[in-house]
Amino acid sequence: MKPQEQFYTEDPAWHEKIGDIHALLERVKISEEQSGDVLHLRKLNRILSIHASTAIEGNRLTLSQVTDVINGKTVWGPPKDIKEVQNAWDAYNEMPDYEPWSVSDLLKAHAHLTDTLIGESGQFRTVGVAVVRSDGAVIHRGAPAEQVPTLVEQVLHWGKTSAVHPLIKSSAVHYMLEYIHPFRDGNGRIGRLWQTLVLSKWNPLFAWMPVETLVHHNQALYYKALQDSHAGTVNCRPFISFMLDAIGNSLYKFIDVATESRETVLEHVGADVPVNVPVNVPVNEITDKILILVRANPKATAQKMALTLGVTDKTIKRHLKVLREQGRIKRVGSDKAGYWEVITPRSKTK
Repeated sequence: MKPQEQFYTEDPAWHEKIGDIHALLERVKISEEQSGDVLHLRKLNRILSIHASTAIEGNRLTLSQVTDVINGKTVWGPPKDIKEVQNAWDAYNEMPDYEPWSVSDLLKAHAHLTDTLIGESGQFRTVGVAVVRSDGAVIHRGAPAEQVPTLVEQVLHWGKTSAVHPLIKSSAVHYMLEYIHPFRDGNGRIGRLWQTLVLSKWNPLFAWMPVETLVHHNQALYYKALQDSHAGTVNCRPFISFMLDAIGNSLYKFIDVATESRETVLEHVGADVPVNVPVNVPVNEITDKILILVRANPKATAQKMALTLGVTDKTIKRHLKVLREQGRIKRVGSDKAGYWEVITPRSKTK
């Protein structure tokens, strides 16, 4: 295991991002308190996280189906996909009992995530593994199997003893777990869960942050950041930068979901349905994602939104035009110096 300064170099921009995240956490705390139903809000965000983390690995269940599985309802779908969701729900609920720097707890969490799904559940792999593209090209080979236990132990020891900020530390540990690839399967899920765990020990609010959702929405950039971090020598600076952005955006999303939950509670029976109510509107609709981004940053450009959502500028502009025509947003000021404003529908008077 290489010392910290050899597997990443610091980026001066991180300090500003970390400062922004600290400020956002205060807003998250206030938003949660004002949401009207903290338990529902937290459960909703955890469902979003589980749906996203399993979907990244190819799970085909929709958000609605994932919600039904978690609520104990009968779902018609691939048994493996259903079991993955059940396992993830159990693993995330066990988070308060995990020690992030314990190898045995890492194995225990992996056992929860992969129960009955793979032959070496809860065990380090005994064979070589490689990450292969759809065309068959190998893009990464995991560490030799015989080195895995020692490498993982060294990574976790570094995490336990390092004085680096938890936001950076959690991202670096996440990356190194992906780089070592300690398990036959489930490496992505355990890496994302472990970053959430590390962050939750620093600030309990992170146990409920939908970080995985933002990773899912930016899946291509997530994989690119992973690959860029070991293009030649290992330097996970690109991955840490990506994750700091994803964490910040997840806080914005939590605030947005909390705000919408509160608006739903305040609505009278028979009133207009609020825009982008998470429980009623599919979260994978581009228009809903645009509304989240505009609320978070009213001055966001079409180019920046396109980059964040992984679509073209043309697609963003088309959806913005529709939203304006529907009266759901309006442009205040000029195209160059102005900003977007989300129009919240009001209850009808009788």
